[in-house]
Amino acid sequence: MEQHRAVVVGAGIGGLTAAVALRQRGWDVTVLERAPGLAPVGAGIALAPNALRALDVIGLGDPVRDLAAWQGDGGVRRPDGRWLCRTDARAAAARFGGPLVLLHRATLVDLLTSALPATAVRTASPAGLDDPGDARRPARVSTPDGTVEAELVVAADGLRSAVRTALFPRHPGPRYSGFTTWRTVIPAPERPFAPHETWGPARLWGSQPLKDGRVYAYAMAAAPAGARAADGEKAELARLFGGWHHPVPAILAAADETGILRHDVHHLIDPLPAFHHGRVALVGDAAHAMQPTLGQGGNQAVEDAIVLAHHTGHGLPVPAALAAYTADRLPRTTALVRKAARTGRLALLSARPAVALRDTALSAASRFGPGLILRGFEGIADWCPPAAAEPRRVS
Repeated sequence: MEQHRAVVVGAGIGGLTAAVALRQRGWDVTVLERAPGLAPVGAGIALAPNALRALDVIGLGDPVRDLAAWQGDGGVRRPDGRWLCRTDARAAAARFGGPLVLLHRATLVDLLTSALPATAVRTASPAGLDDPGDARRPARVSTPDGTVEAELVVAADGLRSAVRTALFPRHPGPRYSGFTTWRTVIPAPERPFAPHETWGPARLWGSQPLKDGRVYAYAMAAAPAGARAADGEKAELARLFGGWHHPVPAILAAADETGILRHDVHHLIDPLPAFHHGRVALVGDAAHAMQPTLGQGGNQAVEDAIVLAHHTGHGLPVPAALAAYTADRLPRTTALVRKAARTGRLALLSARPAVALRDTALSAASRFGPGLILRGFEGIADWCPPAAAEPRRVS
C-alpha cells in the first residue's frame, strides 16, 4: 500500500514529535530543518504530566521520565529568600496523574530524533510554502533540492513562522510582551537548594536541578525590546539579581558568558483564525507562541503533535482532519496564551504596593495547603490525549 507523504518544516520539539507520531500512523515523513545541524541548542525544559501523557502515546513518555529529574518540593520565594508559597511534589503528582520533570532540550531532541530513520531529517534545508493545497491537489513546498508535493505539511517553524505568514498574511503576528529572558545551564553549586522561582519587582529568577548534576537557571525582567547589555549578559544578570538569596549568586558566579542565552519574549496574543489552511497545519510557537510563565510552551507543542496525528490517522480527508485539529487545539491554546500573559503581569509587577499585595496573597494562599496553589493548573496539567475513537467530524 502506498504511503501518504507528510513534510514537517522545522526540527524543534513540536516538529520532531509530529514526525514521530505521524510515522507511527503510517505516514512517510520528511523533516526539513533550516539549520545546518541538530547541534545542542537551548537550555532546560519542564515537561508537565499533560505532555508526558502525550509522549506516552508514541512510546517516549517513560524514556523521558528515566532521563529527567523529577521536580521535588519547592515553591516561590522573595529576593531575600523568604518563602511566599511552598509546593508539594507528591500532592501535585497525585492531583495531576504524574510528576513534573526537567531535562535539557538537547536530550529531548536526541530522543525524538532517535525514533526516526536517519534519512527522515534533512538539515540545511530551508523550506518555503508554494501552495497550501486543497481537497483536490497536494500542498507544494520548495526546498534546495526542488519542489516537494505532500498530502500534509506540518509547519513547526517557530515564532517567526514564514509558513504562518504565508497562510495568514493579514494577521499581526507576534507582539513583544515587554519582558526579556535569560537561560543557562551550569554545574550545581556545592551548597544544596530547593527548586524555586523567586519573584521581585519587575524581575523573576528560577533555579531547577537537572538529573545529570547540573542546574537549569532562568530569569525574566521588564526591558525595552532589543535591549542588550554593553558589558555582557552575565554582568547584566549580576546587576539585576546578584543580591538575591542563595543559590542565585553562586549560579551567577559559575555561569559562562557564552552559555547565557537571552531572548526577548514575543507572543501571539492575537489568536489566529485557525491552525490550518488547505493541507497545512501549524504546531507549537508557529500557532500559539506564549510567555514562558506557565512553563507550557513546549508542552503545548507536544500536545499539538499528538492531536494532529490522531486526527490525520483515521482516514478522514486531510482538510477535514485539519479542521478537527483546529477545533481541538485553538480554544485550549488561546486560553493558555492569555493565562500566561496574565501570570507574567502578576509575576513581574513593578510598583511596590502591588508587589506587597501580590506577596501577601501568595502567602495567604499557601497557608491553606497545596490544593489552592495547584488549582491554578487544573485544566492544564491534567489534560489527556484524545481516545483512539474516531475523531469528531468538523467541516
